[in-house]
Amino acid sequence: MAMKIVRFNRCGMDVHKDLVVATIGITDRQSNITEYFQQSFSTLNSDLYRLKDWLNSYHCCDVCMESTGKYWIPIFNILEGEINVHLTHPKYVKAIKGKKTDKKDSKWICDLFKHDLIKFSFIPPKEIRELREIARYRYKLVCMRSSERNRYQNCMTVSNIGLASVVSNPFGKTASNIMKEVMKPNVIDDDKILKLIHKNCKNKDKILDSLHGYHIEADQRFKMEKSLNHMEYLDQLINSCEAELVKRVYPLRESFQHITQIKGISSLSAILIISEIGIDMSQFESDKQLVSWAGLSPANNESAGKKKSVRISKAGQYLKPLLVQCALSTIKDKTSYFGRKYSNIKKRRGHKKAIIAIARMMLVSIYHMILTGEVFQPTDYESFMNPQSDTKQSLTVEEALNFLKQSGIDISSIQINL
Repeated sequence: MAMKIVRFNRCGMDVHKDLVVATIGITDRQSNITEYFQQSFSTLNSDLYRLKDWLNSYHCCDVCMESTGKYWIPIFNILEGEINVHLTHPKYVKAIKGKKTDKKDSKWICDLFKHDLIKFSFIPPKEIRELREIARYRYKLVCMRSSERNRYQNCMTVSNIGLASVVSNPFGKTASNIMKEVMKPNVIDDDKILKLIHKNCKNKDKILDSLHGYHIEADQRFKMEKSLNHMEYLDQLINSCEAELVKRVYPLRESFQHITQIKGISSLSAILIISEIGIDMSQFESDKQLVSWAGLSPANNESAGKKKSVRISKAGQYLKPLLVQCALSTIKDKTSYFGRKYSNIKKRRGHKKAIIAIARMMLVSIYHMILTGEVFQPTDYESFMNPQSDTKQSLTVEEALNFLKQSGIDISSIQINL
């Protein structure tokens, strides 16, 4: 039985850093015989425009290529708008071992594309892609700041400064003011340090003890000064990114701002989530597909009827950590909807699986809220938050006898002891 042909004129591309190998396959609708046309192009803009003209000369409007790093983006930028470009993960178009060349890979993608045997990747609209680039750049900056803070704390430890052990936030206002004073070459005065401590701080004596006997070497002082300057600079960049995100997302605010009704999702978190999933939920077949795409569902690894692993997949490199942070925030309130859900799951499955379950529930809620525009109101909200006591209805002796009589049971032989 011949496989169904879905696309009669299509192109498969094998994309590299400096080379693009394209194969156009045109199938005759009567005989189902396919004729192939193959050509190689460089990744320079002039050659990419020549690629577009080559596709148009064969009236080819459907293209499929692997999402290899960032190499697909220049091609997508030039073809977008005139040609339907489909992306796929390399694992879905993996060629047979021993028969792998650039030309064969291109033809293999073309043949799979012909029969619609490829699982396509999600490509959000242009405004969401731009939003995503800024959001991911902010994420990288936050990671850099965390690394710099760790270096700074290491310098404090080497210099016998135990301030991080006695304050709740080593980079808060109190700790920052104290460290500025400590970094001065003069000998520190206890009275001056006490004036820098916040009035609500309860560990004033411990803070003084953590500073007594410190000694900052010249190399550590140099590192700490540079780390402080770098952290201040990173803070400025992060604030600029957040301001740009707010400005760009403002026209779309009506579509998603109601998801902040979910406890644990701030305005910034909502913007970061939208930068990953977009505002058009029709891109996903169901909430299950979105959850799988975000990496919050178990991966399939089964053989001979035995499940080898039920770990979650590695997908959702940026979205999954964000949702986990939102989940950790919402469970702080043990009386909230997700707080109670977490407590119930934790008793049976432990903390880690419970957090992933809460993150999944939050994403499903976000999906339906954006899709329908409804407010946050889970179907089991009332019954879960206000459980009714399950009291069994009791009958009097007379009511019980009447019930038996109506059921056709002879009650004359029943002895009743009152």
